[in-house]
Amino acid sequence: MIEQDTIKLLRECDAGIKMGVDSINDVLDDVKNEDFKSLLKECRDKHEKLGDELRELLKDYHDDGKDPNPAAKSMSWLKTFAKLAADKSDKTIADLMTDGCNMGVKSINRYLNQYTAADEKSKKIAERLSSLEEELCVSIRKYL
Repeated sequence: MIEQDTIKLLRECDAGIKMGVDSINDVLDDVKNEDFKSLLKECRDKHEKLGDELRELLKDYHDDGKDPNPAAKSMSWLKTFAKLAADKSDKTIADLMTDGCNMGVKSINRYLNQYTAADEKSKKIAERLSSLEEELCVSIRKYL
């Protein structure tokens, strides 16, 4: 049970990291404030580094990870581009990123509660991912 919960938790975190990185990349070209843009790039880089670490763990279990749910990814993309079509301001981007971070934190914690038998190393990665999302959410409030 430990191994299965560990793999499932890591896979969900992998999908979440990929979704977060894609979401940041989707809006970066539209960010006007250089400090905000730097903040998003730094967060993206931290996500990518954590994703690399996570995928190394998955390799130990002979698992290739998980891509984001195509329907969720499509809905996110549609929401992003619909909102940006109406208003390409940093405020809109900060609002979209805040919503994404909140959804990420909620999902990660749901998976931590669901896969309680996962090993401690995997739980720590999930907690680090949740913290990254929370930190971004707090740091971009000034752009709302």
